[in-house]
Amino acid sequence: MKFTAALILCFTITMGMGAFAQKIKKEGDLSFLKGIDKINIEYSFDEMKVGKYDDENEYLQDRMDKKNEKEPGTGDEWKKGWFEDRETRFEPKFEQLFNEYAKKSGITASKGLDGAEATMKVHTYFTEPGFNVGVVRKSAMISVKIVFVDSSGKEMGSLDITNVPGRDAMGYDFDTGYRIEEAYAKLGKETAKFLEKKVLK
Repeated sequence: MKFTAALILCFTITMGMGAFAQKIKKEGDLSFLKGIDKINIEYSFDEMKVGKYDDENEYLQDRMDKKNEKEPGTGDEWKKGWFEDRETRFEPKFEQLFNEYAKKSGITASKGLDGAEATMKVHTYFTEPGFNVGVVRKSAMISVKIVFVDSSGKEMGSLDITNVPGRDAMGYDFDTGYRIEEAYAKLGKETAKFLEKKVLK
Protein backbone atom coordinates (compact mmCIF):
# COMPACT_ATOMS: atom_id res chain seq x y z
CA MET A 1 0.00 0.00 0.00
CA LYS A 2 2.80 2.40 0.94
CA PHE A 3 4.67 1.47 -2.22
CA THR A 4 1.62 2.23 -4.36
CA ALA A 5 1.13 5.61 -2.69
CA ALA A 6 4.79 6.48 -3.21
CA LEU A 7 4.60 5.44 -6.84
CA ILE A 8 1.55 7.63 -7.44
CA LEU A 9 3.24 10.57 -5.74
CA CYS A 10 6.35 10.13 -7.86
CA PHE A 11 4.25 9.96 -11.03
CA THR A 12 2.33 13.07 -10.03
CA ILE A 13 5.49 15.08 -9.42
CA THR A 14 7.05 13.88 -12.68
CA MET A 15 4.01 14.79 -14.76
CA GLY A 16 3.72 18.16 -13.04
CA MET A 17 7.33 19.12 -13.66
CA GLY A 18 7.27 18.21 -17.33
CA ALA A 19 9.98 16.46 -19.29
CA PHE A 20 11.75 19.50 -20.74
CA ALA A 21 13.48 22.49 -19.21
CA GLN A 22 12.74 26.06 -20.19
CA LYS A 23 15.25 27.57 -22.62
CA ILE A 24 15.80 31.05 -24.07
CA LYS A 25 17.63 31.47 -27.39
CA LYS A 26 18.55 34.98 -28.50
CA GLU A 27 19.16 36.00 -32.10
CA GLY A 28 20.17 39.41 -33.47
CA ASP A 29 21.13 42.58 -31.64
CA LEU A 30 18.64 43.90 -29.09
CA SER A 31 20.82 46.72 -27.76
CA PHE A 32 18.55 49.21 -29.53
CA LEU A 33 16.15 48.71 -26.61
CA LYS A 34 18.47 50.64 -24.29
CA GLY A 35 16.93 53.99 -23.48
CA ILE A 36 13.50 53.02 -24.79
CA ASP A 37 10.70 53.41 -22.24
CA LYS A 38 7.63 52.33 -24.23
CA ILE A 39 7.19 49.04 -26.11
CA ASN A 40 4.06 48.11 -28.03
CA ILE A 41 3.02 44.44 -27.97
CA GLU A 42 1.37 42.44 -30.73
CA TYR A 43 0.17 38.88 -30.15
CA SER A 44 -0.38 36.03 -32.60
CA PHE A 45 -1.31 32.35 -32.30
CA ASP A 46 -1.19 31.37 -35.98
CA GLU A 47 -0.27 27.79 -36.90
CA MET A 48 -0.03 26.86 -33.24
CA LYS A 49 0.45 23.24 -32.27
CA VAL A 50 -1.49 22.03 -29.23
CA GLY A 51 -0.27 19.03 -27.24
CA LYS A 52 -0.02 16.02 -29.53
CA TYR A 53 -1.94 17.82 -32.29
CA ASP A 54 0.00 19.53 -35.08
CA ASP A 55 -3.14 21.49 -35.98
CA GLU A 56 -4.94 23.52 -33.32
CA ASN A 57 -8.27 22.97 -35.12
CA GLU A 58 -7.94 19.22 -34.70
CA TYR A 59 -7.44 19.66 -30.95
CA LEU A 60 -10.43 21.99 -30.69
CA GLN A 61 -12.69 19.68 -32.67
CA ASP A 62 -11.72 16.65 -30.59
CA ARG A 63 -12.34 18.48 -27.31
CA MET A 64 -15.62 19.95 -28.55
CA ASP A 65 -16.94 16.59 -29.72
CA LYS A 66 -16.13 14.89 -26.41
CA LYS A 67 -17.71 17.66 -24.32
CA ASN A 68 -20.81 17.94 -26.51
CA GLU A 69 -21.25 14.17 -26.38
CA LYS A 70 -21.41 14.32 -22.57
CA GLU A 71 -23.54 17.47 -22.44
CA PRO A 72 -24.77 19.19 -25.65
CA GLY A 73 -23.57 22.77 -26.00
CA THR A 74 -20.73 22.59 -23.48
CA GLY A 75 -18.16 21.94 -26.19
CA ASP A 76 -19.14 25.04 -28.14
CA GLU A 77 -19.02 27.12 -24.96
CA TRP A 78 -15.59 25.70 -24.13
CA LYS A 79 -14.25 26.62 -27.60
CA LYS A 80 -15.51 30.18 -27.17
CA GLY A 81 -13.66 30.42 -23.86
CA TRP A 82 -10.48 28.98 -25.42
CA PHE A 83 -10.21 32.02 -27.70
CA GLU A 84 -11.53 34.60 -25.23
CA ASP A 85 -8.87 33.61 -22.67
CA ARG A 86 -6.19 35.02 -24.92
CA GLU A 87 -7.33 38.63 -24.54
CA THR A 88 -8.88 38.40 -21.09
CA ARG A 89 -6.30 36.26 -19.28
CA PHE A 90 -3.10 35.33 -21.14
CA GLU A 91 -2.14 38.69 -22.66
CA PRO A 92 -2.91 40.79 -19.54
CA LYS A 93 -1.01 38.34 -17.33
CA PHE A 94 2.05 38.45 -19.59
CA GLU A 95 2.01 42.25 -19.53
CA GLN A 96 1.47 42.42 -15.77
CA LEU A 97 4.51 40.29 -14.97
CA PHE A 98 6.67 41.76 -17.72
CA ASN A 99 6.06 45.30 -16.49
CA GLU A 100 6.58 44.30 -12.88
CA TYR A 101 10.03 42.90 -13.63
CA ALA A 102 11.01 45.51 -16.25
CA LYS A 103 10.23 48.57 -14.12
CA LYS A 104 13.85 48.79 -12.94
CA SER A 105 14.77 49.65 -16.52
CA GLY A 106 11.96 52.18 -16.81
CA ILE A 107 10.19 50.19 -19.52
CA THR A 108 6.42 49.98 -19.96
CA ALA A 109 4.96 47.50 -22.45
CA SER A 110 1.38 46.83 -23.46
CA LYS A 111 -0.86 45.98 -26.38
CA GLY A 112 -1.79 49.00 -28.50
CA LEU A 113 0.53 51.37 -26.64
CA ASP A 114 0.60 54.87 -28.16
CA GLY A 115 3.95 56.56 -28.63
CA ALA A 116 5.92 53.32 -28.42
CA GLU A 117 9.45 53.33 -29.81
CA ALA A 118 9.61 49.58 -30.38
CA THR A 119 7.30 46.58 -30.79
CA MET A 120 7.40 43.07 -29.36
CA LYS A 121 5.65 40.56 -31.61
CA VAL A 122 4.73 37.70 -29.30
CA HIS A 123 3.94 34.57 -31.31
CA THR A 124 2.86 31.44 -29.44
CA TYR A 125 3.61 28.45 -31.65
CA PHE A 126 3.07 25.64 -29.13
CA THR A 127 0.72 25.10 -26.19
CA GLU A 128 0.50 22.09 -23.91
CA PRO A 129 -2.76 22.57 -21.95
CA GLY A 130 -1.78 20.07 -19.25
CA PHE A 131 -4.31 18.57 -16.86
CA ASN A 132 -5.12 18.13 -13.19
CA VAL A 133 -7.36 15.29 -12.09
CA GLY A 134 -6.34 15.36 -8.46
CA VAL A 135 -3.97 12.44 -8.05
CA VAL A 136 -2.28 12.92 -11.43
CA ARG A 137 -1.44 16.27 -13.00
CA LYS A 138 0.62 17.75 -15.79
CA SER A 139 1.70 21.37 -16.01
CA ALA A 140 0.71 23.54 -18.93
CA MET A 141 3.57 24.62 -21.17
CA ILE A 142 4.05 27.16 -23.94
CA SER A 143 6.76 27.90 -26.49
CA VAL A 144 6.92 31.42 -27.86
CA LYS A 145 9.00 33.47 -30.28
CA ILE A 146 9.23 37.18 -29.51
CA VAL A 147 10.43 39.35 -32.40
CA PHE A 148 11.62 42.88 -31.58
CA VAL A 149 10.97 45.59 -34.14
CA ASP A 150 12.29 49.16 -34.11
CA SER A 151 10.27 52.30 -34.83
CA SER A 152 10.96 52.02 -38.58
CA GLY A 153 9.48 48.52 -38.69
CA LYS A 154 12.80 46.73 -39.02
CA GLU A 155 13.20 43.40 -37.21
CA MET A 156 16.23 43.73 -34.95
CA GLY A 157 16.29 40.40 -33.14
CA SER A 158 14.28 37.78 -31.32
CA LEU A 159 13.96 35.54 -28.31
CA ASP A 160 12.82 31.95 -28.79
CA ILE A 161 11.54 30.86 -25.39
CA THR A 162 10.62 27.19 -25.17
CA ASN A 163 8.90 24.99 -22.58
CA VAL A 164 7.64 27.75 -20.29
CA PRO A 165 5.68 25.93 -17.53
CA GLY A 166 2.37 26.96 -16.03
CA ARG A 167 0.86 25.57 -12.83
CA ASP A 168 -0.40 26.54 -9.42
CA ALA A 169 2.13 25.79 -6.69
CA MET A 170 -0.62 24.61 -4.33
CA GLY A 171 -2.12 22.24 -6.89
CA TYR A 172 -5.43 24.05 -7.42
CA ASP A 173 -5.01 24.51 -11.17
CA PHE A 174 -7.93 22.35 -12.28
CA ASP A 175 -8.94 24.90 -14.92
CA THR A 176 -7.07 24.68 -18.25
CA GLY A 177 -7.19 28.43 -18.77
CA TYR A 178 -5.67 29.07 -15.36
CA ARG A 179 -2.75 26.71 -16.01
CA ILE A 180 -1.98 28.39 -19.33
CA GLU A 181 -2.42 31.83 -17.75
CA GLU A 182 0.29 30.94 -15.25
CA ALA A 183 2.57 29.99 -18.15
CA TYR A 184 2.13 33.49 -19.59
CA ALA A 185 2.89 34.96 -16.17
CA LYS A 186 6.13 32.98 -16.17
CA LEU A 187 6.83 34.08 -19.75
CA GLY A 188 6.43 37.76 -18.85
CA LYS A 189 8.68 37.42 -15.83
CA GLU A 190 11.44 35.50 -17.60
CA THR A 191 11.39 37.76 -20.68
CA ALA A 192 11.83 40.89 -18.56
CA LYS A 193 14.54 39.28 -16.43
CA PHE A 194 16.46 38.14 -19.50
CA LEU A 195 16.34 41.60 -21.09
CA GLU A 196 17.35 43.24 -17.82
CA LYS A 197 20.35 40.93 -17.37
CA LYS A 198 21.53 40.35 -20.96
CA VAL A 199 20.45 43.42 -22.93
CA LEU A 200 19.59 46.51 -20.88
CA LYS A 201 22.55 46.67 -18.48
